[in-house]
This record gives sequence, C-alpha cells and structure tokens, in this order.
Amino acid sequence: VQLQASGGGMVQPGGSLTISCETSGFDFSGKIMAWFRQPPHKPREWIAHITTAGNTFYADSVKGRFTVSRDNARRTVYLRMDSLRPEDTAVYYCAKAAGLGVDYWGQGTQVTVSS
Repeated sequence: VQLQASGGGMVQPGGSLTISCETSGFDFSGKIMAWFRQPPHKPREWIAHITTAGNTFYADSVKGRFTVSRDNARRTVYLRMDSLRPEDTAVYYCAKAAGLGVDYWGQGTQVTVSS
C-alpha cells in the first residue's frame, strides 16, 4: 500500500491550493479516504473525509473553504483549499481509513500560508 501526497507549497492569505494523493496497492474505490493536518507544535487533526459513495465530511475549521474529492479511475484523492488563512499552515496527510481509524498514511505535504 502506498499513498503519495503532492502539491503543497506556499500561498498568500486568501489564496487557493489543491493537493492530491495518489495511491496504489489496495481497492481504492472501496475505501473511505481522509485528510489530516498537523500544524507546527500541535497534534495531528482530522479535517475531511470522503466515502466510497462520494459523501463528504469536514471539520468545522475548514467547512465551506475546503473541498475533498476523489477520482477512482486515477486512484487519487484531492483536497482543494480556498480562502486560506495563516492558521491553515500545516503538514497535510492523506490517509486510508480502516474501521473507525487509519491503517495507512501518506508521507505529508507542507502547506504554508503567509504574506
């Protein structure tokens, strides 16, 4: 199983960025996929997930600004981030859900929101 996140970078406040996570080694279309993030000096936190049916769920901190989507043919999950704020600065991780938890993590991609 591999999850490869990419697309992070630096963006100004109010800007947008889309990060992606390419996967291999498991039945992608049959799994819930999630995004987490870890701000500097803080614990990792869940921010969004998407079900096999395409239903999406978000943490209050990102609801209305972030959009999670998936492309089963490409085995890829995306996170579009709009109206970015300095407090969104974090390492972002994609994850493969298993039951109520996570069994595989991507390597993380850094997103920095700064002027």
